[in-house]
Amino acid sequence: MVLTDIKAGGKAKITNTEHVNVLVRRRLLDLGIMEGTEVSIKRILPFGGPFAVEAGGQWVGIRRSEAKLIQVSHP
Repeated sequence: MVLTDIKAGGKAKITNTEHVNVLVRRRLLDLGIMEGTEVSIKRILPFGGPFAVEAGGQWVGIRRSEAKLIQVSHP
């Protein structure tokens, strides 16, 4: 299952980010989003827009193309 499979308001635990671009993965790590982190999907913007994700009390926008590469599981 990938991050884009989760509906708005849903929660997931990140299990794998190795397919994400190295620069994006580094930025996510800097923001505290890594394997094992529980995230909540706050908003999914229309027309192929980004996902608004909350992790550790902060909201982060993730491009849909990058979200498709982040593997997750139910918390």
